Amino acid sequence: QVQLVETGGGLVQAGGSLRLSCAASGRTFSSYLMGWFRQAPGKEREFVAVIRWSGGGLWYADSVKGRFTISRDNAKNLVYLQMDSLKPEDTAVYYCAARRVGMVVTTPRGYDYWGQGTQVTVSS
Repeated sequence: QVQLVETGGGLVQAGGSLRLSCAASGRTFSSYLMGWFRQAPGKEREFVAVIRWSGGGLWYADSVKGRFTISRDNAKNLVYLQMDSLKPEDTAVYYCAARRVGMVVTTPRGYDYWGQGTQVTVSS
C-alpha cells in the first residue's frame, strides 16, 4: 500500500524559507510523477510543482517559479520542496501526491495517492 508522509511545515516570517519532505513507501516509484499541491482556507487545491521520479523533468506553477525548488532523493525515497522568499499568500496546507502514469498533469484529480498534508503559515 502506498504511503506518503509530509513533514517540515511550520510558521515562518515573510521572506523566510522552509523545506518540506515527503517520504514515499509501498511501491517502486521509478515510473511515477511526484507532485506538491497546496490548499488555502476557502480555496481549491492547487498545483505547486511536479517532478519525474526517474529524473528529467520539473514543472512549477507560475506563482512559485524562481522561489520554490522540487527535488528527490531516490536512495531515500524522499521528495523535497524547498521554499524560499516565502510570502503570506503561500500560507496553506501542502500535500504530496503521486501519479502512476508518466504523463504530466497539474490537476489534483490526476493523482492517485495523497499524503495527509502539512501546514505552512507565513506571517507578514
